Amino acid sequence: MPPHPATPQTARAINDRAALALFAARGALTAGQLQESTGLARPTVTELLGRLGSAGLIEQIGEIGADRRGPNARLYALAGRRACVAGIDARTDIVYLAVIDLTGRAVAERAAAIPSGTPAAAALDTVTAALAEAVRGGESGPLHSVSIGVPGLINPVSGRVRPVAAEAGWHAELAHAVRERTGLDAAAVTLDNEVNLAGIAEHRVIGPRGSDSFGLLWLGTAGVGASLILDGVLRRGASGGAGELGFLAVPGAGPQVGRTDCTGGLFDLVGPAAVARLADAHGVAPDAFEHPAFRAELSARIALGAAAFALVVDPGLVVLGGELGRAGGALLAAAVERRLAAVCPVPTSVRTTAVPGNPILTGAVATALDRARAALWP
Repeated sequence: MPPHPATPQTARAINDRAALALFAARGALTAGQLQESTGLARPTVTELLGRLGSAGLIEQIGEIGADRRGPNARLYALAGRRACVAGIDARTDIVYLAVIDLTGRAVAERAAAIPSGTPAAAALDTVTAALAEAVRGGESGPLHSVSIGVPGLINPVSGRVRPVAAEAGWHAELAHAVRERTGLDAAAVTLDNEVNLAGIAEHRVIGPRGSDSFGLLWLGTAGVGASLILDGVLRRGASGGAGELGFLAVPGAGPQVGRTDCTGGLFDLVGPAAVARLADAHGVAPDAFEHPAFRAELSARIALGAAAFALVVDPGLVVLGGELGRAGGALLAAAVERRLAAVCPVPTSVRTTAVPGNPILTGAVATALDRARAALWP
């Protein structure tokens, strides 16, 4: 078939989206700066700014140029109050929430405790009430999208949760409860494995630096897991089980008892209780990474999980995340890299996480913001 040239409507949509992406990446811009960055003609930029302003996607926030002759240049930016999005990091005993506006500006954060033994209905009420309070208290626009991170294997097609021991009973119902209480549709509220969201957050930081493929090995206080980013894309697997390294049967971890917990898996070697026992055996604190013997034995255990990445998918880089990975820092990462090189023929670098704060929450709000912008932008 002969090629079809773009229609004026298609060209306008492409230009509008390119301009919005620039505003998102660089912040406020004048018409002249936008023209310089896009290469569009001045009349085209003027029309574009008018369209985006009428659609409520950008707004004038001020002027610049008071120190030069001639009229001031108007300064435009994304209209943050057009919509807001939320991210939720749901642990077994506490939930962290963050709300950001369409510019990516933080609007509100909340933490809600879920004591052990709390009935499912009460837990869901606590979370949804905290979400409503965060949205209302932040004086933001209407809630558009919510991304939720929970432990467990989440089928990427059906969205169903396959429970694991680290998951609370109410986790599987959380997305439904949020949809019901907010009135959002199914596509606007998504559920994902929490370490997958941490992997997305990691890629937002190190991807622009050239690390488009890596395995994130999550060494957390609640569990051990992983996420896999290849060529900039999160790989979930056919059933959502890609990266569940906590279940990986390893020598010395003991017999495996069941398929819904990590007993007998890597978790029994590098989980918090196992690390505490190892530290006690060496007569040091669990964060005494400067102790050579403790660090050597711990790094040998972690290298077993890193080797699974290296030998199966060869990402070239393993990132140590979670509370243990962050606390170990460059000292532990270097020790794991040396141990990995000794047992694995595939060259693999090991680094500590580059994401500050809560990576799960960061990944959750990032994915929610992506969906909102995709829906609201031309």
